Amino acid sequence: MTFDSTRTLLAATIIGLSVAMGACALRPGEQFDALAVRHGMASSVIQGTQFKHRIVRKPGAPDPTRLHVYLAGDGSPWRHRQRVAADPTAREPIALKLMLNHPGAAFYLGRPCYHQVDTAPPCDSGYWTNARYSGTVVESMAAALAQLRREYGSSSAVTLYGYSGGGALAMLLAQRVDAVDRVVTVAANLDTDAWTRLHDYSPLTASLNPALQGPLPHRVEQLHLAGDNDDTVPATLIARALQRQSAATFAIVNGFDHHCCWETIWPAVVRAARHPQDACRQLQQASALTHCSRVNGSD
Repeated sequence: MTFDSTRTLLAATIIGLSVAMGACALRPGEQFDALAVRHGMASSVIQGTQFKHRIVRKPGAPDPTRLHVYLAGDGSPWRHRQRVAADPTAREPIALKLMLNHPGAAFYLGRPCYHQVDTAPPCDSGYWTNARYSGTVVESMAAALAQLRREYGSSSAVTLYGYSGGGALAMLLAQRVDAVDRVVTVAANLDTDAWTRLHDYSPLTASLNPALQGPLPHRVEQLHLAGDNDDTVPATLIARALQRQSAATFAIVNGFDHHCCWETIWPAVVRAARHPQDACRQLQQASALTHCSRVNGSD
């Protein structure tokens, strides 16, 4: 190798390392914004009750009768289980990545105090730790969802797609928002008491537990997915939480865990949600399932 080619290779390596280090230096909220911009998605802020919420709009063919709305997980509320994070926004924005694979237009609705859009009081760390699923949080998200419907489709029904802790919020919102008639959850924390006991976490005493709110109305179709390798929210925990639900399908996907590999089957998940009675067959065509059935609960 000549001196000039060696120097060129060294320069390229230094530039690559600099770019990588620059990316690592970004805060979680900045990483989220960069991903949205890179994929041409418009971002704005919408008012809930006492909180502001990040809205990201994915372009695509609109559904004239329905809004498709994505809710993110808990992100990173803590650092090393000891220190509260300054920015709880997810370092790996899986809900946003799922939305990127949504066939058609869709919206991402941010949680209160996430994405650094609202750092002044009443925002404080309680709203991404102990009170992450509180009535105050749910009320503000319901108000933001109502505002979103006024701006983009006031007569539209709503499908909520909730990842992890976003699935808990999707269930809580469906109890309060009549326009929601479909709920899709992925690796969702549907029984917060059981989840904190499992991991020996502090109980979320200022939060609502979806498992204690009663079943959703029969008009709300539900599709819940779990990975058989998920140690964060095990499939057995989700199955127990769904025992009282009806109008629900529960599928366990072979080889998937809490993070991997939901993007690969996401278009099929969206299609399955549109035809819940046939969801198991459609999901089986997309990926190997270890279990899939309708939930026969009662209210």
